[in-house]
Parts: sequence; C-alpha cells; structure tokens
Amino acid sequence: MTTHRTSKRRLAAGTAVVLAALLTTTACGGNGKDDKEDGAGKAPGFNAGINKVANASDKKGGTLKFVGTQDADSWDPQRGYYGFMWDFARYYTRQLVSFKPEAGQASTELVPDLATANAEISDGGKTYKYTLKDGVTWEDGSPVTSQDIKYGIERTWAQDVISGGPVYLSQVLDPKTEYKGPYKDTTPDKLGLKAIETPDAKTIIFKLPKPNGDFEQMLAMPAASPVKKEKDTAAKYGLKPFSNGPYKIDSYAPNKSMTLSRNTNWKPATDTIRKALPDKITVTFMANADDMDKRLLKGDFDVDINATGIGQAARTTALREHKGNLDNGQTGFIRYAVFPQTVKPFDNIECRKAVIYAADKKSLQTARGGPQAGGDVAPNMLPAGIKGADPTYDPYEVLKNDSKPDLTKAKAALKACGQPNGFKTTIAVRNNKPVEVATAVSLQNALKQVGIDAQVDQFDGAQTSGIIGSPKVVKDKGYGIIIMGWGADFPTGQGFSQPLVDGRFILQSGNNNFSELNDPAVNKLFDDAIAETDPAKAGEIYKQMNQKVSEAAVYLPFVYDKTITWRSSRLTNAYTADAYNGRYDYASLGVVK
Repeated sequence: MTTHRTSKRRLAAGTAVVLAALLTTTACGGNGKDDKEDGAGKAPGFNAGINKVANASDKKGGTLKFVGTQDADSWDPQRGYYGFMWDFARYYTRQLVSFKPEAGQASTELVPDLATANAEISDGGKTYKYTLKDGVTWEDGSPVTSQDIKYGIERTWAQDVISGGPVYLSQVLDPKTEYKGPYKDTTPDKLGLKAIETPDAKTIIFKLPKPNGDFEQMLAMPAASPVKKEKDTAAKYGLKPFSNGPYKIDSYAPNKSMTLSRNTNWKPATDTIRKALPDKITVTFMANADDMDKRLLKGDFDVDINATGIGQAARTTALREHKGNLDNGQTGFIRYAVFPQTVKPFDNIECRKAVIYAADKKSLQTARGGPQAGGDVAPNMLPAGIKGADPTYDPYEVLKNDSKPDLTKAKAALKACGQPNGFKTTIAVRNNKPVEVATAVSLQNALKQVGIDAQVDQFDGAQTSGIIGSPKVVKDKGYGIIIMGWGADFPTGQGFSQPLVDGRFILQSGNNNFSELNDPAVNKLFDDAIAETDPAKAGEIYKQMNQKVSEAAVYLPFVYDKTITWRSSRLTNAYTADAYNGRYDYASLGVVK
C-alpha cells in the first residue's frame, strides 16, 4: 500500500492541530462572580481529567460552549483529517465500531457502535462481517442501512470531488485502485465497490485482498461513517452533514461559528458510546489566540476545540490562579530530529550516534516549553498509547544520564565515523513554528561542544511536502538533520510508525520517511504485525520494530508532547482519551446548567 496522500494530510493535520496556538498570549484571570453567574461548579483540581473523570455527572441540559482559533479542514466525515474534527464529528456521525468511552489507555479499545458486535472475522483475517443494530436512524427518522455505510465509505475513493481525509480504507480494500468512486460509478445503485457486500439492509461484509489486523481501527474513523445517498451534496456536504448521531447541525458559518441541537430521532438505547448530555452545542472560531485564552479564563467558553493548549502568558496566570481548571496531559505526538542517510556524513551510523549523544535533551525539552507545556523527555520513538510502547526503553541512556549530553560517547562516535574534529551540516526547520526553530537552535548549540558546525535553514512551512518531503531536495540542500513532529492516525504501530520507517513508504513527494530507512527486517516486522489479528501480539512485534529503529540511530526523539488544557468549572465528564491523542472525549462532555 502507498500513503502519499494519507501521510501528507496527516502531517498537515498534526501541525495545524497541535502547534497552531503555541503562541505567547496575554490573559486576565477569571473571577468567582463571572463563574457563578454562568452556573459554574467548583473546579475539581489539577489533572482531575487525566486517566480519570473530572466532575462525573449524568445530568442533561444546558449549552456546551466550544471555542477555537482554527476551523476544521472539513466537517464532511470522509473529508476531515484534523484530529479535533474526528473527536467532534461523533456528535453527528456513528461508525460500525468506535472507541470505548473511558479515560486514558482504556479508550483505545474498540467496541460496537452501529454494529451489534465487533467483527466476525473469517477466511484467515480477510473477511469481516457485521450486523447492524435495530432502531438506528437518520435525523429524518429513516433507518440507517448497510448500503448507507457502504456508500459513505465509497466516497473516500472520490478524491477528485471530496479531496482530503484518510485513504486507508481505499488502500486496504482496493490496492490496485480499480474502483472510481460513487460519482463515477456506472452501476444502477452507485454501489459498485466489490470488496464490500450488502446482502440485506442489516448486513455488511468486507472482503480484504490480504489480512490487516488494524482494519477495525480504520472502520472506527469518521471516514467509515454512513452517508445517505439522497442527502449527499458531494463537495458541499461538509457545510451540513446529515446526522445519524445524537446531534444535528443547525447552522454553520465557516471560520465563524457552528450550532448543534438534539437529533430527536436518535435513540439512546441504540448508542452505548455517546452520553448526549447538553441540549445545545456551540462552536465559536476567533483568529486571536490572546483573546481566546482570555475568554476561556473568564468563563465565556468551556473548552478549546483545537486542544492546542493555552499560551505561555495565559499558562502563567492559569497555573497561579486557576490550577484546578487545568489538565496537563500527553497529546500522543512526538517531537524529534531525523537524519537523512543520503546526506553525508549521516550515511555513517557513528556520525548519527555522535549527534544523538551530543544533544542536550534537557535544553531541547526547555525549548519546547518545559516538562509541562513541552512534554516528557523521549528515550525512543514509540509514544504511550501505542501497543508495544515502552517508556523505559532507553537505548542511548538518555534518562539514565538525566537528559544531559554524553560528550565522551559523542567524541568516541565521531572518531569511529572518521570525523574526530567534527563536521559541518545543516538543520532544516519550518519557519512558521517558533518552538521548532527554538529546538533547532538548542541542538545547534549543543553540537558545537563536539565540533559539529550545524547551520539552521528555515524553510517555508507551507511547502513542507515539496521540500523536506522530497528526498531529492533534501539531498541537494544537504539537510543532514530535519526537525519534525508526528502523531498517530490510529493507536497502533501501523497507524503511527509505518509512514516514518517502512522503506516501502519512501516517496518522491510528500515523503515522511525522511531518514530513508529501508531495513528489510523492519519492513518484515510491519508485515508480521499487520497480519496479526491479536492486538497484544501485534504490539509485541511493534516493540521489536521500535528497537530495530532505535538501533539504526536515524532518529533523535526530543519529547512526548504535552499541553496544558483548560476546562471550565461548568464542564462535566471531562477526561482525556488516548484514542483521541489526549483530547477530551467530546461525546461524553456535559455542563452544569
């Protein structure tokens, strides 16, 4: 399978969602009077929503108020790719299976949603069969059928009409891209994809050309949501998607606001995932991050839909005066440097090790915002929430050395690679990401200590896929070190690591395997893990894969990303979910009226 469309969009999604609001902001503190007038309860405490539920409640009613500095790429379930959109879309979309509504790691378990049970898997992992629940309806009261699910999934093939969104399903079900999508489908019912069978309105069967143990993970994405063909407005569908969830969209003004109200035809008995507590949900978009932080602290809004974390000045105020309203959790993203092996002297593993040992990990953490706003120092390239992750695996003794440089080992590595006095190289970093530029400068300063002269080249962040995403450009520009970040599309080794380290994913444009690692042993471990239907066994294989990648010394991980997130005192059922990259599980939130 290839991923150039998927990888590029994930990169865009990740950078937009996690880094967009890492700006210096000013904010005023809230006051008790404002909070009480808004019906607020008492803030439950710092980190009350990390791995547990803050303000647990089943009370219905009220208006849940989201705010954000960035609108979604699209609210069309097949087209959206921003992480916060995937979380929010569950208000109006459902899937055959979805993530368990629990805090932390427990959220990564897949449970039935539209289906009566998880897949009935046969034919050596190539056939997945589901039966739909009774009583599942659209907002007009008509039943959701297996044909609606098939049609929705088929829309992902129509990239010429609804470009965007993940394409895993088309890659897995139609690797030869023989199907042209429903808008070019010549079959009478416009349901011509042979890999999905719908023998009746309640049964859907997927026929995979070869096994993929993460197939159900792909079916939990919004891209696998049903779409009623009669309501499909193609490229305009994202302006008003037709709901089969607990809420329907009443109004939407792009980059300004959105309002949702209850879908009276949604039946709670059919849905064990969504609490549907608020009577109304509003989203306000504002360009000024300073103003957004100020309004959050004042109590005008309940939660930042983008989940980017409050800015530097606002963090200072919030930590001092409103610590009980803050959660400091991991996002599921990792920040790192990567060494393209085509750029000398990084074709030599010892030269790569010299950089790893010389780097000042504490300084890099500080550049990202410190332990709270930046994240935990990362000893390896597999973050928590991915089965197979081991935060104690420390191949370069980063944690053992208290995150300090090991200049002795760095100098020994330089001698071993034939560069005892150091060498010259260039660090590539996006010019629109201040914290990434700060990490580049930190690394530059640390490398001077062992004679490595690293120039920092800031490139246009909007042109990422055509610059560092082009192996030819990387080689021509002599980019020996690239600063970047990454988050999982779904919480497995395939969903996180494959685009980064599988040699078959090296692309001439939109590449994300910047190191151009092409180790047959690593590639085979992906094949073995993907063919494994037991997630625990697959996790053990991904653990081996991660160790192989560490041994190759092509990555210098900085931090497992963290943010400081605001939750209003009105918010109930607030908990961070690993399945949603550490954001709150939006479908569970309620408010004190």
